[in-house]
Amino acid sequence: MTGALTAFGLGFFYFVGAIPAGVAAHAPLWLAALAAWLGYSAGGLLILVAGAPIRAWITRKLKINPKPDPSKLFWRIWHRFGLWGLALIAPVSVGPQATAILALSLGESPGRIQLAISLSIIPWVLLSAYLTSLGHSLLK
Repeated sequence: MTGALTAFGLGFFYFVGAIPAGVAAHAPLWLAALAAWLGYSAGGLLILVAGAPIRAWITRKLKINPKPDPSKLFWRIWHRFGLWGLALIAPVSVGPQATAILALSLGESPGRIQLAISLSIIPWVLLSAYLTSLGHSLLK
């Protein structure tokens, strides 16, 4: 059970290490992957549900600037791929919380944001689970 909680907690804040840490804490691979996915999805949902005051505080704390800057990778992705592009790179860049804040500030609806956050993590979950399984089998 601690492995699943580890994967959930890390998935909430830092997805990249969530599945390997869950497996290292003795969770079955499928449970670590599921818990990491749930934790990641919950990270975005918390911001979407928390309301405007928490979003404003986090925006100030992280110094998130919603004004377009074409020299930044984020803005190039946003203009080319929109919400789905942002959500797809979020697990290895800004994470679900900042993604939710950015997308909200750009006028996306909370439902679409949560859907994009929850679905776009699936390829990363599968890749991370595969690499964790491969690494685990090599260590045996």
